[in-house]
Amino acid sequence: MPNKSGAEQPEISGSTQKSQRTKITKSSDDNEKKSLAKKLKDSEICIPIVYGNIAFWLGKKASEYQSHRWTVYVRGATNEDLGVVVKRAVFQLHSSFNNPTRVIEKPPFELSECGWGEFEIAITLHFHSDVGEKPLHLYHHLKLYPEEESGPLSTKKPVVIESYDEIVVSEPSEALFARVQNHPAVIVPRLPADFTLPPVPLEDVDSKNRVDTKDNPLNQWFTNFSEADELLKLAAARQQVQAHIARLRRQLTLVDGQHQQLKAPSDIS
Repeated sequence: MPNKSGAEQPEISGSTQKSQRTKITKSSDDNEKKSLAKKLKDSEICIPIVYGNIAFWLGKKASEYQSHRWTVYVRGATNEDLGVVVKRAVFQLHSSFNNPTRVIEKPPFELSECGWGEFEIAITLHFHSDVGEKPLHLYHHLKLYPEEESGPLSTKKPVVIESYDEIVVSEPSEALFARVQNHPAVIVPRLPADFTLPPVPLEDVDSKNRVDTKDNPLNQWFTNFSEADELLKLAAARQQVQAHIARLRRQLTLVDGQHQQLKAPSDIS
């Protein structure tokens, strides 16, 4: 297993970066199977997701090869149940783990382990057939140790590294739209008032609430990816940039004044 010094440095703890929107494409066979299904032309549904890990240092209980307890996961942006679109998730761990290929068949799509090294985890999401047959491949670098500016190891403050992405399904079927339109994990466009969707099977209605992922004990450590929070971050960043520009202008004015003072005697002579 790779050691911490030899691992590539991922993004700083607490920082996040929005990825490009990932469109789910359907295979040619799938297109043939769904050729009779009515599509919502020029429409798309969006599922915001977050994937990453949280790592707790074991402190006095830590050993040479068991220094951290960590959890890797894929969740809804505000921790909604992704089971409405994701059928299962496959996590590929380092080959030094027993059974390194872990398959999670139901939400929450996460797994926990103990270890000491950082490595890349491949995550494969498989979708329900009406969403898309092609799986989505994600890659996350497991982070156990905090950056220097974050302070020393602590048993009270875990290391959290997360990435944001959006799964986009273009021209969904009317049946899929009807099935997910009221689910909090899915963002759907507004349809015309006179548009009629097909009825949703009872088993689909019942399965929406089969897991309450809001009760996840890790919730308190998750990053808030709400739009309001993003706007506040942008406003704070803009203020920092404006303050930095003002400081540079003051420094430039000071340097220009000093330059003029040094230039004045030579002009007189």
